[in-house]
Amino acid sequence: MIHGFGHLLRLGHVFPHLSFPGIKPKDLPRILHPPSIFHWNFHLILVLLFHSMLTPAFLVLLGTINTALAAIGPITELHIVNSFIQPDGFNRSGVLAEGVFPGPLITGSKGDNFQINVIDELTNSTMLKSTSIHWHGLFQKTTNWADGFNVPNQAGTFWYHSHLSTQYCDGLRGALVVYDPQDPYASLYDVDDDSTVITLADCPLDIMRAHPSQVSIRRPDATLINGLGRSASGPANAPLAVINVIQGKRYRFRLVAISCDPNFVFSIDGHSFTVIEADGVNHQPIVADSVQIFAGQRYSLILSANQSVSNYWVRANPSTGSTGFAGGINSAILRYQGATVADPTTTSTAKNQLKETSLAPRENPGAPGSPTPNGVDVDLSLVLGFSGGKFTINGVTFVPPTVPVLLQILSGATLATELLPSGSVYTLPLNSTIQLSFNAAAVAAIGGPHPFHLHGHTFDVIRSAGSSTNNYVNPPRRDVVSTGAASDNVTIRFRTDNPGPWFLHCHIDWHLEAGFAIVFAEDASEVALANPVPDGVAAWSQLCPTYNNLTAIQLGGQ
Repeated sequence: MIHGFGHLLRLGHVFPHLSFPGIKPKDLPRILHPPSIFHWNFHLILVLLFHSMLTPAFLVLLGTINTALAAIGPITELHIVNSFIQPDGFNRSGVLAEGVFPGPLITGSKGDNFQINVIDELTNSTMLKSTSIHWHGLFQKTTNWADGFNVPNQAGTFWYHSHLSTQYCDGLRGALVVYDPQDPYASLYDVDDDSTVITLADCPLDIMRAHPSQVSIRRPDATLINGLGRSASGPANAPLAVINVIQGKRYRFRLVAISCDPNFVFSIDGHSFTVIEADGVNHQPIVADSVQIFAGQRYSLILSANQSVSNYWVRANPSTGSTGFAGGINSAILRYQGATVADPTTTSTAKNQLKETSLAPRENPGAPGSPTPNGVDVDLSLVLGFSGGKFTINGVTFVPPTVPVLLQILSGATLATELLPSGSVYTLPLNSTIQLSFNAAAVAAIGGPHPFHLHGHTFDVIRSAGSSTNNYVNPPRRDVVSTGAASDNVTIRFRTDNPGPWFLHCHIDWHLEAGFAIVFAEDASEVALANPVPDGVAAWSQLCPTYNNLTAIQLGGQ
C-alpha cells in the first residue's frame, strides 16, 4: 500500500489543471496534467506530507562512476528538492527526488505495504514549486481517490515520476521495483538487486518551464544511463555509468525508459539476453541482442556474463537528438570483475532486435473478447491529429477542466455529455471488453512514433506497430505501446475491471502538454461505491481549495 492522497488528482483519475483566481492564462499550462498537485506550504499530516524547508540548492557531485542505484523503501521519505546536477558535465538546475538523478530506486516485495512520505522542499521560483508523484504501472484498484493502495497481485518493474505539467523532464523520475518472492523465473538468474536496474533518460540542455511555445523545440543533448552520460558538445571525459559483472554469473537487468521524449535501441556489445518481462508482466522467455524501448516502457533482460574479462560498450541510441556513439555518447560500460578501468574498444554486434509481436504473456495469455476484429463490447477508433500547434484525438485537444473528472463523477455527473473536458471523456461500462485502434497517419511524422500509456490497466496488443495481422491467442501484454508509422493501425484490448476515471496519453511529455490525451470514465455510476473515501480523511476534501488558494509566487515557474 502506498499511503497518501496524491493520486486524487494524478494517476489519471484526472484532476488535471485547476482554476485559480489571479493566475494569468499563460500560467495555466504549467499547473497540471492528470497529476495531483501539492505545494510546499500544504501539509497532509496523516500520510502524505509536504512542507516547506527552505534549504539552499546544493551541488550534487558525480563521485564514483559505479552507478548501482541504492534502494529505499518500502517505508521511507522522499524529499523533492531543487539541486544542481552535472550528469553530462554541464551544470544545470533540476527538480529531484533526494537531490539525485535519477531519483532513488524504490523497492519492496509483492504483498508489501509501501508508505512513502513525499516532502516538497522546492524553493526555486523560476521552476514549478508544486509537485506530484505518479506510480507508473500500479493499478490503484478501489482507491481512485488517494495514493494509498494494495498491490497484492502485482510484481515487476515500474517507475515513478512527476505528472505536473512537464516537471519530470526537470529530473523528477526514478525506478520502482516490486520483487516477487515466488518469481517463476528465479532459476534463470543469479543476481537481481539494486545493481541490475538500468535507467535510460534524456538530458535537456536547459531548465524546462513547461510553456506551450517550447513544446516543439525541446531536444535532448545527451542520453543518460543510470544518470550519467556524455554530450556531443560537452567534456570528452565526462564519467559514464559502469555496470559491474562477474564472469559466469547470470544477471536480471531491469531496463526502464524514464525519458521525456526519445525511444532508445539498447544493446550490449558481445552479449545477447533473454527477455522475460515487459511493463510489469511476465512473458515467455525470448532471446534477442537489442531492444527498442519507448518512454515509459520496461523490460527485464537476463544476461549471462559468459564473455572474456574485459570492458564492453552498453549502447542506447536515441531516436532524436545526438545519435551514434562517437566519443562515448549514448553509452555506458559493462565491466567484468578483473578488467582494467578504461573505456571499451568493442564494436556493436547486435543483429537480432526484439520484435514486440514475439512477446507472449506467461500467465493467462489471450486477448479478451472473441477472436474476431469486432469481437468486443466497445470498439473505439482513435484518430490522432495535429492542428494549430496542438495534438488532437478524434479532433479534440485535451484541455484540462477546472473541476477534476473524479470530483465531477462524485458530484453526480456520469454521462460523457456531462463530463468535462467536452469531447475528451469517454464513458465505459464495467466488466466489458474494450478495443482501441490508433490511427496515427496524421501524426507519425510529427515527433512520432508516439508511445501511449493507459493508467489503471495493462492491455493486450492484438496488432503491433509494423504488423498487419491480429493476434488474439497470445498477444503482448503491457501498459505502454508505440502507435507506430503512418501505415500502422495499432490495436489494443482490455477489460474494464477498475472503476474510475483513467488517463490515456502520449508519454512524450511535450506532446501531453500539447493536449495529446483523453480520459476513460470507467463505470462512472459506481465509482463512489467502488472507491469509498474513508471517514476521518478531512484533508481529502481540502486538496483543491488549498491548491486553488495558492498565489502565483507560491506556484513558481515565473
